[in-house]
Amino acid sequence: MRLSTRAHYAVRAVLDLALHSQHGPVAIQEIARRQAISSSYLEQLFVKLRRGNLIRSVRGSRGGYQLARPAAQVHLASIIELVDEPLQPVACLDGQKDCDLASECLTQDIWRQLGDRIHSFLSSITLDQLMPEIRQNGTTTHRAAGISMED
Repeated sequence: MRLSTRAHYAVRAVLDLALHSQHGPVAIQEIARRQAISSSYLEQLFVKLRRGNLIRSVRGSRGGYQLARPAAQVHLASIIELVDEPLQPVACLDGQKDCDLASECLTQDIWRQLGDRIHSFLSSITLDQLMPEIRQNGTTTHRAAGISMED
């Protein structure tokens, strides 16, 4: 399974926001520059994230964006889901496609279990778990956050 660019960019942008918002709101242009993502594309993602109450905007000359809740309460799965990225490995399970064989499908259960594991894994990772390693090295891995793929 491969996540879309939209999901990848959303996670990077929200993580960047969490890392840089200790002293106040962060301008979307700063996030775009650091992450090499188009500002207009980020604006589209941030509309969805704001509607989902994951981030909030602050108006004014020192305005920008902040997390709407503590980093310890922001799970990767919620970021991905808010930008409309399904975590199911096949289209027939995420409601995007009707399947004439759904009631007789031989593999539907295995794909549902895989989707559940993907969701569980991404739900187990919060922004605050990733931030210390990023601050230290500028990179992150699932091992750095104390999470293994076997969990």
